[in-house]
Amino acid sequence: MKLSTIFRLVRVLLHVFKGMAICATVFPWIGPDQRNGHIRRWSTRLLALCNVKVRMAPGSAPVLPCSMVVANHVSWLDIFVVHSLYPSHFVAKAEIRSWPLAGWLAEKAGTVFIARGNRKDLRHIFKGLVSSLENGERVAFFPEGTTAAQGNLLPFHANLFEAAIDAKVPVQPFALTYQDASGGSHPSVDFIGETSFAESIVLILNGPPVTAQLAILPPLATDGAHRRDLAEASHKAVAHALGVPAAAP
Repeated sequence: MKLSTIFRLVRVLLHVFKGMAICATVFPWIGPDQRNGHIRRWSTRLLALCNVKVRMAPGSAPVLPCSMVVANHVSWLDIFVVHSLYPSHFVAKAEIRSWPLAGWLAEKAGTVFIARGNRKDLRHIFKGLVSSLENGERVAFFPEGTTAAQGNLLPFHANLFEAAIDAKVPVQPFALTYQDASGGSHPSVDFIGETSFAESIVLILNGPPVTAQLAILPPLATDGAHRRDLAEASHKAVAHALGVPAAAP
């Protein structure tokens, strides 16, 4: 590992410890708006330390203050890219909770973890999502259920779309890409296969600068909609924005 990479890794770790301290000592005493401010600033700084610059895609739609956000899933960076602009209550796979330091931080930032195949857990989380949406909060999840290499988009699972229908709030798709200096897919960001969280961090820190581009797509109304139709419409919108084929439902 290069000396410069080690130096940057130390800075990232120090920033993570700072975030943990804020979560432990400040978050219990402040309201949602102040917490979101801390989450936005902390996420922006984390991305800068990882040499990741975030930009909005041209022609992006306005972001609704209360909606269910659905996005394609490329990397662990995805959550922090969204948080740096629009802090949200994320739903993520349970494996993330076991990541060193980052899992604890994600939980304190409002991430809800869901175990695959656990129907009881899913019902409990579903009720919480509906409640959050009805309280005017923004909820986000990755309907692919796992990460996919750039240039690919997996089918969207429909179950959690039902929460937006029950809460009577729109679904707003986001499309994420990670680009290198030439505008092509960045080679260090894909978080797939047997790559560990630690290996992914080193690859990103050791690689060239990253531009994370976030496209905000028009919201989808949920009145009278079926969750499968919402999942399919969201998938088509994200696939079009990414310029990739839509997967078969």
